[in-house]
Amino acid sequence: QVQLVESGGGSVQTGGSLRLSCAATVYGTKSDYCMGWFRQAPEKAREGVAVIHDDGTTRYADSVKGRFTISKDSTNFTLWLQMASLKPEDTAMYYCAADRGLLRCSVDGGGVEFGYWGQGTQVTVS
Repeated sequence: QVQLVESGGGSVQTGGSLRLSCAATVYGTKSDYCMGWFRQAPEKAREGVAVIHDDGTTRYADSVKGRFTISKDSTNFTLWLQMASLKPEDTAMYYCAADRGLLRCSVDGGGVEFGYWGQGTQVTVS
């Protein structure tokens, strides 16, 4: 069982930066977790942004490579997404997700493999 709470969203101008946080409470086994950030814009499908595995492996969507950085504090399962050089197309609701034992820790597929989700935090770039 995992509970996820995001924070840090807001409105920013093009070229600006934001840092999203996800506080995770994990009950039970705390190993082999994949955690990540996904986003969904109005009338668009949910898409993966960045993921990080317990082993430190990270993966990013091509659209955010070089601009976004995912990181994690493994001691308390806090997840961050540092976003820089923001563009209007980054506007979306951003969700934190987590699960363990996944076949792939990937941004592909819109996160269908993830069983635990936060409530989301809005990012608006204008």
